Amino acid sequence: MDDELDDLYQDIILDHHRRPRNRGRMEEPSSTGEGFNPLCGDELTVFLKMEGDKIADVKFIGQGCAISQASASLMTLRVKGKTIPDARATIADMKSLLLSESEPPIAVAERVGDAIALKGVRKFPARVKCATLAWHALEAALAGSGKVSTE
Repeated sequence: MDDELDDLYQDIILDHHRRPRNRGRMEEPSSTGEGFNPLCGDELTVFLKMEGDKIADVKFIGQGCAISQASASLMTLRVKGKTIPDARATIADMKSLLLSESEPPIAVAERVGDAIALKGVRKFPARVKCATLAWHALEAALAGSGKVSTE
């Protein structure tokens, strides 16, 4: 069990939870996406500032467990500066990483960067929704605003 917890709470996850990157409200965002996990009460709002097809800036606010907050922080780093198609591809990679029972292909692991640290969450099915919440909220923001639930 200790090995599983070590996988879940890797140093990178704890670091992003303690010192989240891109946390805060955004003045006049181009779009927002809200996510809610009714199972544990995690809530996130993702703010996007678009310049054409490019995510010029991304921020988030919210509350929840270490996994949901770290995932949101990691998400902002992965998609900032990307085009919408590239951001959607990253979302697909993360869903594959978090929802698949098999090891991710090396190409997926390379594309998600430090977010690979969330891979250990797969061993804890109830926590997968915590890890995917930010990515669902990002999808809603890319769609032009909306609310999503992990249920």
